[in-house]
Amino acid sequence: MSKNIFITATGTDVGKTYISALIVKKMREEGYNCGYFKPVLSGVEHQNGKLMVSDCNYVVDTAKIPANADDCVSYWWQEAVSPHLAAERMNEEIKIEKIRKDFEEASKKYDYMLIEGAGGITCPLRLQNGEKYLLKDLIKELGASVIIVADGGLGTINSTLLTVEYARNNGIKINGIILNNFNPESFMQQDNLKQIEYLTGIKVVATVEKGQKDIKLLENLFEV
Repeated sequence: MSKNIFITATGTDVGKTYISALIVKKMREEGYNCGYFKPVLSGVEHQNGKLMVSDCNYVVDTAKIPANADDCVSYWWQEAVSPHLAAERMNEEIKIEKIRKDFEEASKKYDYMLIEGAGGITCPLRLQNGEKYLLKDLIKELGASVIIVADGGLGTINSTLLTVEYARNNGIKINGIILNNFNPESFMQQDNLKQIEYLTGIKVVATVEKGQKDIKLLENLFEV
């Protein structure tokens, strides 16, 4: 049984894929057998049904994972829209049981698994026939703790606190926060880091500057 961590974020385009690639790359470079899984994925380029340009391709290539990008995802769509809408437009249904089975199968090859979400923690997956199945439900289904990726800049205190409180209210354990696009020379961003830790009681386990090629983690993220 692999040790798992789920990467979520305060919103879309905060840098989940970039951070996921850095973490898996770091783990593998230090000798840990770490894999990657993204349950749902939209906004891809493909050829003959094979992923060519996507978040999965980026992480697999960056972290040098011995796997095909197609084996790291359960559902993918070309349109860059919310998973529930992408599936609806293709007359598909996101089946949670398929995601769980795919994840369990992929996990057999690794001692550690990083799971990357889509959008933010409330991203909808199934909104049919009165059902409201959001990303937070999948996190709980997979029994994973989360790392929250947030932007280092203006407005991040508010969005990070809202995400933290939502996760806590839904019984999701938070192993840490990572600030992306972080400028260590900015007094405002230094204060953002300080106040996020003070207001949430959660450690900022890493800061990542724009274009950074490596990540320094303050502690082991993959708790049992």
